[in-house]
Amino acid sequence: MSFNIALLLFAVASTGTPGPNNLMILASGLNFGIRRSIPHWLGIISGVPVMMLVIGMGLERVFTQWPLGYTLIKIVGASYLLYLAARIALTRVSGETRSAAKPLTFVQGALFQWVNPKAWVMCVGAIAAFTVADLPLLPQVVMIAATFMVVGLACVGCWLFAGSQLQRLLKNERQQRIFNISMALILAVSIIPMMAVTLN
Repeated sequence: MSFNIALLLFAVASTGTPGPNNLMILASGLNFGIRRSIPHWLGIISGVPVMMLVIGMGLERVFTQWPLGYTLIKIVGASYLLYLAARIALTRVSGETRSAAKPLTFVQGALFQWVNPKAWVMCVGAIAAFTVADLPLLPQVVMIAATFMVVGLACVGCWLFAGSQLQRLLKNERQQRIFNISMALILAVSIIPMMAVTLN
């Protein structure tokens, strides 16, 4: 297996599997449709590569020297995920309220990556696994970030499309309400492993 294929497979596995980004874009596709969710989608696929570049260029060393900073980010991230879970659970799904409700913006989608535990794992894991010491670091990190951007465009887009298709299957407000609450609970539960590591 070549270096590029290994990186590509890692990116597909990382960005295509369930996590906070994909659960939120799935719910956004259901509640707001594809067109209104595009800024959120683009925020995700832009935010992860930018985060990867920043980490690759030295932020990881800061957390090695100051571990409390990483713990604080996890706590802030957990709190924000709970807020987003509540926001999803409380989203009203009638035609009148859907038009008034707002999905995440591009900036919110991009900035969310900094408190998203899965994004941290993806970025640190990719840089650790797919960079080598005897080559310049910046070109390697740029290539990794670009790969994640392209793969994320497709994988996260699939979750958005799937959410929009659920509008056809969940035909009444009660079914969509149950779906939103279920997604909110899954998102909230996803915090538990992160906090367990933080508190140990």
